[in-house]
Amino acid sequence: MGSSDEMPAGTVKNILEQESLKWVFVGGKGGVGKTTCSSIMSILLAKVRLSVLIISTDPAHNLSDAFQQRFTKTPTLINGFTNLYAMEVDPNVENEENLSSDGADGFMSDLTNSIPGIDEAMSFGEMLKLVQTMDYSVIVFDTAPTGHTLRLLQFPSTLEKGLSKLMSLRNKFGGLFTQMTRMFGVGDDFGEDDILGKLESMKDVIEQVNRQFKDPDLTTFICVCIPEFLSLYETERLVQELTKFEIDTHNIIINQVIFDEEVVESKLLKARMQMQRKYLDQFYVLYDDFNITKLPLLPQEVCGVQALQAFSQHFLTQYEASIQRGTVEEVEQRVSILKEQLQGAESELEIVKKGKQKA
Repeated sequence: MGSSDEMPAGTVKNILEQESLKWVFVGGKGGVGKTTCSSIMSILLAKVRLSVLIISTDPAHNLSDAFQQRFTKTPTLINGFTNLYAMEVDPNVENEENLSSDGADGFMSDLTNSIPGIDEAMSFGEMLKLVQTMDYSVIVFDTAPTGHTLRLLQFPSTLEKGLSKLMSLRNKFGGLFTQMTRMFGVGDDFGEDDILGKLESMKDVIEQVNRQFKDPDLTTFICVCIPEFLSLYETERLVQELTKFEIDTHNIIINQVIFDEEVVESKLLKARMQMQRKYLDQFYVLYDDFNITKLPLLPQEVCGVQALQAFSQHFLTQYEASIQRGTVEEVEQRVSILKEQLQGAESELEIVKKGKQKA
């Protein structure tokens, strides 16, 4: 497309209207506004769904800051809502708590830690197992930066590989496996069947969720980015990986867009807008079949329920610049501001002249 003026409008209404959705992931490069976008998505979904849970899987939790309310690993009702809950999960902490240092759990911890990535996978599995028992109509994931998110999506296969490795060990060493459990201080009443049973139980939950993740009627992924090269590159990588994992994605939110609505000329703003326009054009060329929502760069942070609700309007209707270049109104405003600046400069000049005369 030639310019951003020709770009089609885009909103997230398609997600709100898809009543079958159970899992909504929000992710992208670090620092692009994922938490703000996921928080607003949960607020919008709470208006059309019976109950909504937003989960932060980012170790550097920002949900508490976004809603200005303290959250923990237990779902907490968000102030001002009757059907919107939030929880923050740290995979590493969860893993340490779930796999204690004594008895059977101690052996499980030592054994699973020998398999790369399975500790986080098991923590994620425990969290999903908990969520599955809760009756929420839709669950929104505020994910960590792209790399961590891609690992999260690989957890089902990581668990499967880990279980296969343990099965292989049992078949290869037979009774030696039982002797290993005793070496780790586990009683005679605990053997390989108990260990594998625990893993298989978790694997069943993961496989069920994994099937749901690959069902476009139940799951979608919203990519959040900003109009810059690195973010464009990261978004392309993310979309490719999601396609590889067979996870549906058809929404992109481009945050921090500078709209040409300042009547005062600024070389810096003009340069930034030209740069952004170049990458915005590339987004529309690469993702012409996506719903692309552009959000304006604000002079202040979006924190607190009221601010989030106010900003949510831009998710439902295309943001329009308040000033249209080349119109009579725009030229009149520019002339008026220039006159004010001239008057201010003349006053400042008179003050400087009087100061010199006194000296």
